[in-house]
Amino acid sequence: MTTPHLLLVNLGTPQAPTEASVREFLLEFLSDEEVVDLPAWLWQPFLKRVVLRKRPARVAELYQSIWSAQGSPLRVETERMVASLQAISDGRFTVSAAYRYGEPSIDAEIARVARDGAERVVVVPLFPQRTGATTGTALTRAAEAAERAGIAARLVPLCIPPDESGYIEALAGRCRDALATAASEPEHLVVSFHGIPVRYNRRESQVYTQDCERTMRALLAAIDWPADRTTLAYQSKFGFERWLTPATAEVLGTLPARGITRVAVITPGFLTEGLETLEEIGIQGRESFMHAGGTSYLRIGAVEAHPAMVQSLAAMAVGPDN
Repeated sequence: MTTPHLLLVNLGTPQAPTEASVREFLLEFLSDEEVVDLPAWLWQPFLKRVVLRKRPARVAELYQSIWSAQGSPLRVETERMVASLQAISDGRFTVSAAYRYGEPSIDAEIARVARDGAERVVVVPLFPQRTGATTGTALTRAAEAAERAGIAARLVPLCIPPDESGYIEALAGRCRDALATAASEPEHLVVSFHGIPVRYNRRESQVYTQDCERTMRALLAAIDWPADRTTLAYQSKFGFERWLTPATAEVLGTLPARGITRVAVITPGFLTEGLETLEEIGIQGRESFMHAGGTSYLRIGAVEAHPAMVQSLAAMAVGPDN
């Protein structure tokens, strides 16, 4: 039996924190019908004439605030996960990363893997909670690319159920480490997931919100944290239609009025750091909470290449189906 190739699929990132690069990235991202399902005749003119005129410059400024000397945090940390997996592969599998938007694309990477002689690819989107706009679009594109390349593909959602994978163990580890080194003990934990439109969640039979709730319950059990000192919230709203609530920004802005001035925030839907964690939660979230009267704000870092997560991904590569 041939050695499987493990392909980690992350969302993607602009090549540089510039207006031109961000515009190119947003055009591809927001043209995906799984992300914005409005009719193309209606959405594309609005996207190109309105959204992509001013938004890229604003978003580029945000990327500049988190960009490192090594590049985009999302790309740097995705490649770190690949390197950690390579270090423990011991010839059992090969591994690389691709991005749903940007380069290397899923199509290009699967074609390369096939040219290099791999006969089987195990595709794992780095999105723990399932919805068409993340896991759905990544797995669909991977299946199409594998068929074109003539290679067998096994498509593996990251954690179903989450409490049976190293994902929860890694989340709990990040929590314990952050809490152990915090200047003061948080009174409350906000568990913030990426939001989606309510309409999408309803159409998908609430799979996404059920996954988010299940993840939170498993995490709280793992760190022995009380549910009555926890709020599940959703972030990163885009557009005008109704999205999942409560909104993370509103939760952080109102906690001090309830007498909660010390908070910790964890973002389980993001396995690598990026704009949504470092800037939206780390900068905007902190400012909102402290301005409202908070005294202590702790952002718990992403799972990244936590040993438990890396071991879990390795097990997926060499699982029973291989």
